[in-house]
Parts: sequence; C-alpha cells; structure tokens
Amino acid sequence: MFVIETRNLTKVYRPVGKEIPALNGISLRIRQSTILLVTGRSGSGKSTLLNLIGCLDHPTSGKVILQGNEMSKCSERELSIIRRKNIGFVFQQFHLLPHLSALENVMLPLKYSLVPRNEAKARAIEILGVVDMSHRQDHYPSELSSGEQQRAAIARALVNNPAVVLADEPTGNLDTKTANSIFELIKRLNDTSNQTFVIASHDNSLKGYADRIIQLQDGRIEADR
Repeated sequence: MFVIETRNLTKVYRPVGKEIPALNGISLRIRQSTILLVTGRSGSGKSTLLNLIGCLDHPTSGKVILQGNEMSKCSERELSIIRRKNIGFVFQQFHLLPHLSALENVMLPLKYSLVPRNEAKARAIEILGVVDMSHRQDHYPSELSSGEQQRAAIARALVNNPAVVLADEPTGNLDTKTANSIFELIKRLNDTSNQTFVIASHDNSLKGYADRIIQLQDGRIEADR
C-alpha cells in the first residue's frame, strides 16, 4: 500500500522580480511502514518536498496524494484536519513550548483534536513511555537535554497515531551519539508500530537506518536506492 504519492510535483517561488525553482517534476510512491531518507545539499529541495507532502505549502503544479486522497482537492479547513490527524511533524529546532512540561507539550495535538483531557493525558503518558521519557514528563524544555527535547518532540508527533511522520533535519542540533540514539528510536518505532517516516537530512551517517534513500539535486531526484 502506498501511503504517499507525488506526481510530477513542482514548486517555484516567486519573490519580487524573480523565479526560483525549488522542485522540478518529483514523482514518488512511498509504501506504508517505510523509513525514507531524503538527502541532498542545502537548497536541493529537501525541506520544500516535506512541506508539500505535509500540506504546509501548495505545489506550483503536480499532485500530492495521501492515503488515496488528492490534497489539491481539499479546502484549507480540510487540509488542517488532515495535518492534525494524519501527519506528525518533527523539526530540527524541536518547537516545544517553553512554558509547558514535556507531558503538556505532547498533549497539545490531542487538545486541538478535542480529545477529552483525561484521555489525552493517558495517551501522552503512554507515548512518552514509548520514547523512554516517562521519568522526564513533568520537566520543562529548559530542564531537558537536546536529545530529551527531541524525544519529546517525536512523542508529540506520534501521539495522534498519524499515517506518516515528517522529520526535517531532526538530528541537526544533536551530537553524533545522541543523533544515533534518535534514529535507533525511530527505527524501533517503525518496527513496532508500522509508522511511515520521511526524513530530510544531509547527515550521511544516518543512511544505515533507512529502508530507502533518495538524493535530490537542483529540485530533481538524482538517485533512488
């Protein structure tokens, strides 16, 4: 089963007086339970591809199909619901709210989905256990190491049980040892829960954790292996 498809996907940014092509004819089929690593130099189109797959931006042309549904046919309200229910996001900067504990940060997506508080708390505690953060759930981001903050961010991305998790340079702010522990966690989650991960990274040491690797250059797929 293909959880994500892109068909001849292009994206052109048009600042005043310019045209900047970011993606040029990207066609992909990503199977469920895959860890897909997207590599390439800065400016190759990695983040743009993730933003389009995640419905955070609109393509200039082409299609994004998520679980059989064409995203271009959805209203903004429908896209917002799709993002909330079907897509988890993990970022390089973590984006944890500093005034909330790890537990409260993980509960946020459930709050936006109108899940009752008691149920949301129980689900957040459960997923924090999965990422080995039960002992730190009451700590604030400033009290957590970078690796712990990223584990909390991964728990937040997973708490709604999304079809796909998109991670943009998730280990970019981490040392090598911590980065490897995060990817070992992602691999374990992929094995145990059949989550699909699409990860953009320029870190070549992470290739051993991926089922599939595509390399982008100048907005095109240069290699797919």
